[in-house]
Amino acid sequence: MRRLFPLPVPPAPSAPAPGATGEPGPDPAADREWTLDELADAYAYPAADDPVRSGRPGWLRANMVSSLDGAAHHGGRSHPLSGDADMRIFGVLRALADAVVVGAETVRLEGYRPARARAAFAARRAAAGQGPAPAIAVVTAGLGLDFTLPLFTEPLVPTVVLTGAGAPQERVRAACAAGAEVLFAGEGLGVDPARVAEVLAARGHTRLLTEGGPRLLAQFGAAGALDELCLSLAPVVAAGDAQRIMDGPGVAVPERFALVSVLEESGFLFTRYRRT
Repeated sequence: MRRLFPLPVPPAPSAPAPGATGEPGPDPAADREWTLDELADAYAYPAADDPVRSGRPGWLRANMVSSLDGAAHHGGRSHPLSGDADMRIFGVLRALADAVVVGAETVRLEGYRPARARAAFAARRAAAGQGPAPAIAVVTAGLGLDFTLPLFTEPLVPTVVLTGAGAPQERVRAACAAGAEVLFAGEGLGVDPARVAEVLAARGHTRLLTEGGPRLLAQFGAAGALDELCLSLAPVVAAGDAQRIMDGPGVAVPERFALVSVLEESGFLFTRYRRT
């Protein structure tokens, strides 16, 4: 993996310290294997007092993969577009998050399971006051979910169900009986995407990661609720009629994001953009 943007400024030459060889260090732009700690540092969430947060209750980051021709999936799943480096970054982003926000349809299509604890990130999570693994927060209007699946029966931390106050009460009771934590982020049947970060932050989940799908991500985008987009561009062409990474309501004026960083490995480009 190598960093394409921004390239670090090389240090000014200086006399070697006593006993040092004077040999130059590794080229920061060289193609080499990055450690998990290096990736975690590169993708760290902004601190609560960082001006970029602007008093927002939480930070909502999206992670998506796209083919060169704009497909968000192939055959209904994102895995055919992925690769080893993409999966490493996927794992790091999860390990940094308090909660992973995902749509109910994506839960069904991708066969979502609970997030697992990873020893490599245990110390980092403990230092940040986080639990052993992020919670999975499922956004759903009708709660048409199978509560006997491992996502609800085997999580390290309770799975969260985000819905509206008008959701079917029998399904709300079923979710609670299965051990899920039900949070209301809307007054009607469904979720108001602009309220998700606030509702989750009230439960201590301020570092948020959404993995879509495209409909949910479009709702966050249209509501102005998305703070950051981590987009993996896969060196493949999918053709067909697959969705884009956002597939839903439009916006009156396109919202501008600023490029934060670009990494490359095996032809994949791993980009980060922040809302300006």
